[in-house]
Amino acid sequence: MYHKSLKNKEKIFAVAPMMDWTDRHCRFLHRLLTKRALLYTEMIVADAVIHEDRNRLIGFDPAEHSVALQLGGSEPEKLVKAAIIAADMGYDEINLNAGCPSDRVKSGSFGACLMREPELVANCVGAMKKAVPVPVTVKCRLGVDDQDPEVALDTMAEAVFDVGTDALWVHARKAWLQGLSPKENRDIPPLDYDRVFRLKQKYPNEFIGINGGIEDLNHASELLENTDGAMLGRAAYRNAGLLADVDRRYYGCAADPIDWFDVRDAMMAHAERHVAEGGRLVHVTRHMVGLFHGLRGARRYRQILSNGASRRGAGQEIIEEAFDAVQLQEELVA
Repeated sequence: MYHKSLKNKEKIFAVAPMMDWTDRHCRFLHRLLTKRALLYTEMIVADAVIHEDRNRLIGFDPAEHSVALQLGGSEPEKLVKAAIIAADMGYDEINLNAGCPSDRVKSGSFGACLMREPELVANCVGAMKKAVPVPVTVKCRLGVDDQDPEVALDTMAEAVFDVGTDALWVHARKAWLQGLSPKENRDIPPLDYDRVFRLKQKYPNEFIGINGGIEDLNHASELLENTDGAMLGRAAYRNAGLLADVDRRYYGCAADPIDWFDVRDAMMAHAERHVAEGGRLVHVTRHMVGLFHGLRGARRYRQILSNGASRRGAGQEIIEEAFDAVQLQEELVA
């Protein structure tokens, strides 16, 4: 995937792994909007993959390909076991989280904490590379706390590229593990895209993607002039409709418009299956609330999904009712 991208000078567009957001229902919706973007799971701890219900935890619909599993952990043996399980289940990539600043990772000595331990990260990546046939990648920050980003990021990159990591995705902010909450860490540390650009200049033959504060596809295109991949997070989640233009814009696919009625029907069928298996409609619809951001009828659409899907016994007909509130034929399909 990544080596082919570099060889052909193609760019990769991805939707970032986001805790509590990019679950299987979110990814199913996103794949209806873009056939080519790389999708990521939320971070799953290696121990959980090994010991818990795998189908519930990391099961996915075949329609989601290409899909990557992001693992949390810092013990090579456990990460290898989890990576093998994921590869056997059909995941297209294994990504090691070295950038999440949540309280969970601080207490578990992984995530952004690993910016202080590049050799350990390299050991983990090297072990997984030997164990699975799919790409193994890393997602990191510029550094943590009072680290110098010039030193910290170069040291991490050198360590992981030396053991053959297929890609390094960089969230272009430091993480402050002392003094800032996980939410604050998404906004307060200043973005430094130029630091990632300098890293790419140092490693012209390695895949380096960028993440953090990317507002829309225009912004992503600007950053792709100096990097190999752009990874959208909250912008892609809160305004998922923008994903409908990814395939045309970045992969040269035919500019056929999205058939929003097909999207509706697919999400209704997906929701019906989920509810029949004992799930709740809101598990699916919570990811759909921002779909028609800025369009006529979007407010009513959001109200129907937010209120209707939460009712006991709610079924997929709520999705149809919500779609009826938006002027689909006039504003989206035409």
